[in-house]
Amino acid sequence: MSTVSALRHLTATEVKLVLREPMTVGFGVLLPTLILLGLGSLPVLREPAPEFGGLRFIDTFAPTALILAMGVLGIQHLPSVLASYRENGVLRRMSTTPVHPGLVLAAQLIAVVAAVFVSAALLVLTAWLVLDVPLPRQPLLFGAAFLVGTASLVALGVLAAAVAPSARVAGGLSMALYMVVMLVGGLFLPRVFMPDVLVRLGDVTPPGVQLLLDTWSGDADASGTGPLAQLAIMAVIAAVAAAAAAKLFRWE
Repeated sequence: MSTVSALRHLTATEVKLVLREPMTVGFGVLLPTLILLGLGSLPVLREPAPEFGGLRFIDTFAPTALILAMGVLGIQHLPSVLASYRENGVLRRMSTTPVHPGLVLAAQLIAVVAAVFVSAALLVLTAWLVLDVPLPRQPLLFGAAFLVGTASLVALGVLAAAVAPSARVAGGLSMALYMVVMLVGGLFLPRVFMPDVLVRLGDVTPPGVQLLLDTWSGDADASGTGPLAQLAIMAVIAAVAAAAAAKLFRWE
């Protein structure tokens, strides 16, 4: 079996395994959209407010709901699965076959990223069609921010799996990391009410919620250094985390 064919079959298997996990599908794929719809059902949150720069709360919350899926899938689900594969000997058994265990890692990454994209598409389209939230006004820059933000979270998730000696420890590390990401991302408290230090931290740490918000609303200066600097910082974080994970990851 060729490498491409093996990767295709492994990816199909990993996708099926993801779909068979109600918690992953529910919290990672469906919950962000359901939360946005729930909040959007409240009339007061569909009215423009000065504290949100004249926008509605749901307009500013949509990018925050988006990072919920990115965090659940990239930081919580991925490390636990990879650590359990290693702990249960799946990767070790793969090393005795012609298929390198690295393909299992690649297939899992593809499945997770695909799930993140599905969740994002569902949220953006539902927000537009049901709640009249405009589509991202700077789609190219928004797409770049989403891709780099997803890559940085996935890299951090793999790093958590690399340093965790067991699935239980991986779950603890991923939960701690997830709580930090959600805090600076504004999920627990809208960013307009957060301390300035947390707001500034959230500007440059994965997944870059402020850049997602600015590019969605069209307020990002595409010709300025701000968005480029934010993308560059997250890209560096992704590269460093990925390099560290590659160095530290144990197959058994």
